[in-house]
Amino acid sequence: MLFNSLDFAIFLPIVFIIYWFVFPNNLKLQNLIIVFASYIFYGWWDWRFLSLILFSTVIDYLIGRTLDQTDHTGKRKFLLWCSILINLGFLGFFKYYNFFLDNFITAFSFLGMPINANSLNIILPVGISFYTFQTLSYTIDVYKKKLEPTKDFIAFTAFVSFFPQLVAGPIERAVHLLPQFYKKRRFEYALAVDGMRQILWGLFKKVVIADNCAEIANQIFNNSDQYSGSTLALGAIFFTFQIYGDFSGYSDIAIGVSRLFGFDLMKNFAFPYFSRDIAEFWRRWHISLSTWFRDYLYIPLGGSRGSNSMKIRNTFIIFIVSGFWHGANWTFIVWGALNAIYFLPLLITKNNRNHIDIVAHSKPLPSLKELSMMLITFGLTVIAWIFFRAENVSHAIQYIFDMFHHPGSYILLSSYWKYKTILALLTIFIFIEWKGRTGEYALEKFGLEWKRPIKWAFYYLILFAIFYGSGKQQEFIYFQF
Repeated sequence: MLFNSLDFAIFLPIVFIIYWFVFPNNLKLQNLIIVFASYIFYGWWDWRFLSLILFSTVIDYLIGRTLDQTDHTGKRKFLLWCSILINLGFLGFFKYYNFFLDNFITAFSFLGMPINANSLNIILPVGISFYTFQTLSYTIDVYKKKLEPTKDFIAFTAFVSFFPQLVAGPIERAVHLLPQFYKKRRFEYALAVDGMRQILWGLFKKVVIADNCAEIANQIFNNSDQYSGSTLALGAIFFTFQIYGDFSGYSDIAIGVSRLFGFDLMKNFAFPYFSRDIAEFWRRWHISLSTWFRDYLYIPLGGSRGSNSMKIRNTFIIFIVSGFWHGANWTFIVWGALNAIYFLPLLITKNNRNHIDIVAHSKPLPSLKELSMMLITFGLTVIAWIFFRAENVSHAIQYIFDMFHHPGSYILLSSYWKYKTILALLTIFIFIEWKGRTGEYALEKFGLEWKRPIKWAFYYLILFAIFYGSGKQQEFIYFQF
């Protein structure tokens, strides 16, 4: 079920009314409503994969309970590895089986030993990478005794399948989200209004910015051999805003919907395109995944401690694994490796934490130095996104080569008037994001001091843009991951 669909527009108020007005004082039943709603929400795509979520839920629940019953180091490690192997095994089969098979066939053929093997027609379950990492965080934290294992199966099932963030995050930690299912929740009007405001901005990002940018980006990337360098650069920039509007828009809607039900989800994006270096960018982009890899992979490997060779190894591991998490394609691996190359000079020179604060805080505009740093970081990010978007590595390399070696005036696109309109919308979008960069999301504080008629006129203008300025409906990009 898509957030920007009529189905969800009907589904959400029904669940909201049942949750708050039919069972307002019964925590168990409220959690049960969330479970039913979440399974309906997920089953809307393909009900067959509900068994996969249920199986993962039961396995990690039972392993958590068993971990609580033993202090034997060997048994605890065995249980932990059971959880890791089962969860990653399912993820590996559905997401990477054909990738590894195709590469094995290619490798053996290259060595003169061709093998016959057929790929499987595997359907990738929506959001499997997200809820797999979420359940793994529970087992790992219980193993490390950072979290008491739950005895409430309904609460745990609600945590695993919580519909606002089930299919595209944020990837919540059990230590943060699970305890919220134990506490009695009361409806708070101010929290609900704030949630609606964030949903509104998330829909604007997705429907108006991302979907419109997608139309032009798809046209250029799918026919990249027909365009000059300046048009290719334009296509890469449009995709850069498409993926940000698409993914951060989903996160905004997820967080806003969660607030309607009395839950607090972690912030997943912190205005990453205003970053002054790549290290800052990765502290602000897909925060839930970046911190997951930091805590469960990078730090256990040794982090930034030790020799430079260890730092380089660990950096490449975490970025390449992060790239591979996104998809079974060499383009994602190269994208991860390229970001590692961007990041390494900052790490080795110990400049990777130079920019912790918000850029130009309490100032209307950045300094020339800050602006140049943001533009350089943005440019590097645009180059990396080309690998993320391209069909394969050779397509990405050719795209970049043509972008720099075939300058000149760009060929007029079939939707010339539309891309000029999108550029105008992007200018307004960047302005609002810049003005709201100190908040949890752009509209959190933006315009709150305005007089009521002006403020509501602004919100209705956003609604008008969502209904009448939307591009062709596109599925959320991160559903494929």
